[in-house]
Amino acid sequence: MRSLLLVLVVLVLLSYVPPVRSGVNAYVRGLFSSCWRLKGSCRLKCGRKEEYHIFCEPRYLCCINQKFLPVIVGK
Repeated sequence: MRSLLLVLVVLVLLSYVPPVRSGVNAYVRGLFSSCWRLKGSCRLKCGRKEEYHIFCEPRYLCCINQKFLPVIVGK
């Protein structure tokens, strides 16, 4: 009887699904959403102190902080 109760408790605990967001964790998502030598990040809109340098995908911009942008030479 005691082992049956233990098995039931374990089954109830295993059937509980905590309410978390599914998908990859934040570290992996941040690593794959980075761009341009890992100094930029792919977003729909860039922040106030950021500019876009290249495109990540057709609808995302590679937003880079202004201090990491390459120096434009010539003309």
